[in-house]
Amino acid sequence: QVQLVESGGGLVQAGGSLRLSCAASGRTFSSYAMGWFRQAPGKEREFVAAISWSGGSTYYADSVKGRFTISRDNAKNTVYLQMNSLNPEDTAVYYCAADLSQLATTDVGYDYWGQGTQVTVSS
Repeated sequence: QVQLVESGGGLVQAGGSLRLSCAASGRTFSSYAMGWFRQAPGKEREFVAAISWSGGSTYYADSVKGRFTISRDNAKNTVYLQMNSLNPEDTAVYYCAADLSQLATTDVGYDYWGQGTQVTVSS
């Protein structure tokens, strides 16, 4: 069992930055991959970024590449999503998720999910 708690969401103006955090507990954090997903109102949940258990491999959606950075601190059992140059299209609820068996870029591969944190970008 893995418990995930996101934090760091909020309201920011276009062009601004936010850093999301996801604290994990339960199974050994350094043994599984982590991902970030988001869901905007009226839209399906979409992949944002993923990172391998060691942090050595990362993947990004094309829409955030060059603006967002995923990282992890296995000593703190935490994964981060640094979001820069935010625009209104980034407004969504952001979820972190744990993948116990692989490093996936689709939500079907993830086993545990956090409750989400709201990010709102004003124009």
